Amino acid sequence: MAEPSASRRRLGGTDGNERLTASTGAVLLILLAVEGLTVISLRSLLSLHILVGVLLIPPVLLKIATTGYRFARYYLGDAEYVRKGPPRLFLRALGPVIVLSSVVLFATGIALLFAGPGGGGLKGIHKLSFIVLFAAMGAHVLAHLRKVPFLTAADWRRRTRLPGSAVRRGLLVAALAGGIAFGAVAIAYDGPWVHRAHHHRFDDGGH
Repeated sequence: MAEPSASRRRLGGTDGNERLTASTGAVLLILLAVEGLTVISLRSLLSLHILVGVLLIPPVLLKIATTGYRFARYYLGDAEYVRKGPPRLFLRALGPVIVLSSVVLFATGIALLFAGPGGGGLKGIHKLSFIVLFAAMGAHVLAHLRKVPFLTAADWRRRTRLPGSAVRRGLLVAALAGGIAFGAVAIAYDGPWVHRAHHHRFDDGGH
């Protein structure tokens, strides 16, 4: 079995990976909940829907990277990860669902943004992939519900920090900042969708 390198020990090892995974998952669940709320009044909240949708991309990629790294280290025989053991079978089964639904959700969302109004088939797939991702991510976080609050806050509290806490905080903040930047760019292309939404609101008498 491969022993953990000094550089990985400086980054917190398996515990550091678990903290980053948990904190990213908690942030994602909040953002997905906000995205779901925008669907209730999509015509009036369309720009927010697009902003949050694109904002989600970097944190989702970070979440996939942290969980994928744990899988890789475990199956490559890293001693520290082998001692910690694999995730429960249920959570291992959720991994491909989260990855696939994320890819479909963001691919169809970006395609719809640039294609403009229409694309009924794409919209249906986009909605379905959102429901699947939200359910899978929710189940994942709920499975760790007892630990998530501590793991999420641990790297932000001085007395509970591990080596690499600054790196983990930086990765999460960078993912959110990158998402906001990408979202701001995406909003520049939402004109046709916003125009269509306002047109429908006008036709409906402003309701």
